[in-house]
Amino acid sequence: MNGKVWGGRFREKTDGLVHHFNASIHFDRRLYAEDIDGSIAHVEMLAKQGILSDEETSRIVETLEQIRRDLEHDRIPIDEDYEDIHGLVEKVLIERIGAAGEKLHTGRSRNDQVALDTRLYVRKIVWRFFDLIRDLQHGFVAQAERHADLIMPGYTHMQRAQPVLLAHHLLAYYEMLKRDRERYGECLRRVNRMPLGSAALAGSTFDLDRAMVAESLGFEDICMNSMDAVSDRDFILDFLYASSVLMMHLSRFAEELILWSSQEFGFLTISDAFCTGSSIMPQKKNPDVPELIRGKTGRVYGHLMALLTTMKGLPLSYNKDMQEDKEALFDTVDTLEMCLRVLGQLLSGLSFHGTRMKEATEQGYLVATDLADYLVRRGIPFREAHGIVGKMVLYAMDRHKELKDLRLEEMKDFSNQIEEEVYEWLDCSSTVRRRNLPGGTGPERVMESLQKAKEELAA
Repeated sequence: MNGKVWGGRFREKTDGLVHHFNASIHFDRRLYAEDIDGSIAHVEMLAKQGILSDEETSRIVETLEQIRRDLEHDRIPIDEDYEDIHGLVEKVLIERIGAAGEKLHTGRSRNDQVALDTRLYVRKIVWRFFDLIRDLQHGFVAQAERHADLIMPGYTHMQRAQPVLLAHHLLAYYEMLKRDRERYGECLRRVNRMPLGSAALAGSTFDLDRAMVAESLGFEDICMNSMDAVSDRDFILDFLYASSVLMMHLSRFAEELILWSSQEFGFLTISDAFCTGSSIMPQKKNPDVPELIRGKTGRVYGHLMALLTTMKGLPLSYNKDMQEDKEALFDTVDTLEMCLRVLGQLLSGLSFHGTRMKEATEQGYLVATDLADYLVRRGIPFREAHGIVGKMVLYAMDRHKELKDLRLEEMKDFSNQIEEEVYEWLDCSSTVRRRNLPGGTGPERVMESLQKAKEELAA
C-alpha cells in the first residue's frame, strides 16, 4: 500500500521528490487548532446523527484535545512523513485510539475540510487585525491631540499648497484605517459561511446536520452549493485585497515619515530605537523601519496578484493549484501583523518640529488661494481673481518676497479692490481658522473630528 490516507488505489509508493513537491505540512501546520476545532464539531454532529456512538465520540474528542495540547507544546514531531496537517492529526489519532479514529473522516473530504480550516483561520485573523488597526488609530489620534495647534504645509503634487493643521493631516490616516476595518468587516461577512458537508464536491450520502456544525463553530450560515464551497477562494482574495489596501495606506505614511525626517524637510525626528546606521558613514541615521514597510507593500500586492492568477483558469471544482493559497495568505498575515505592530510603536515615539513646520508654511505663497477668495468677496469673479493673484505671485517671486511682504500700494496696482484688511487674509494661522466647514482643517472642526474619533474607538 502507498501509505497515504488515499493510498488504497495505488500500487507504487509515491516518489520521494513528488512527496516533497506535493506536501504542504511545512506551511499548513499552523492550521492545527482550526483543524481540530472542525474535527470536534464534525464528530459531535456525527454522534447526534447516530453515525458514531457516544463512546467513540468521547474517545475521539478527548484524544483530539490531547493532540492539540501536544502540538501546542511541540510534543509531536512535524515533518514531511505527513503530507498535510489534516493527515497528521488523523494519523496520530488513529495511532492512539485505533479503529475509532478511522471513523473521524466519515462524511467529509479534505476538500471541504481545508476550506473549513482556512475560513476559521481567516476569521480569527480578521478579528486580530481589527484590534491591531484600532491600536494604530489610537496612535494617530493621540499624536493629533498632542499637537492640535501645530500648522504645517499641506501638499499637492509634492508642492506646498495650503496651510493645514498637523492634526488634520494625521486624522486623514485615521479615516483610511477606518475604511480598512470596514473592508475587513466585509471580508468577515463573506468568510463566515460553513463549507463542511460539501465533501469532495457533490455533498455526502450521510445525513449530516450542517446547521449544527455551523452553529457549533460560530458560522452565520452554510455554503449553499457544494461545488462552490470546495472551490471558492474568494474569501482569501477578499482578505488579500483588504490587506493590500491597508499596506498601501501604511506605505503612504511610511513615505511621509521618510521625507519628513530628512534634513530637507526637518518636520520630525524618528526615535533612535526605530532607525539604524551606516557601516561606512558615521553620521547616518537611516529610517529603515518605514522603508521596510514601504518595501513589503509590494510583497503583499504580489500575493494578491499571484492568487488571482492561480484562480483565473481553474475549472470547477477543487484543483491542487489551490494549495498555493496558503503561503500567500500566511505570509500576508505575518507581514501585516509585524508592520502594524512596529508602526504603532514607532508612531508613539515621533517628535514633531512645530517651528520648522510653521516656517515652511510662510514660504511658497501658500495663502494665494485665500487672497483669491478675498477678491471674490470684493465682487471679482473667481476666475478673474485667480488670474490677478497669479500675476501677484509672479511679481513677488521676481522680487524674492512673499505676498504678505508686498506693500498695499504694490497690491493695488493689480486690483483697486484690495484694502488694508487684505493682510488678515495673508496670515497662515488665519487661513487655517477660516476653513471651518465640516471636514476642513479649521481648529474647531479638527477638535470635533478628534472627539468623534475617540468616541468611535471607545465604542
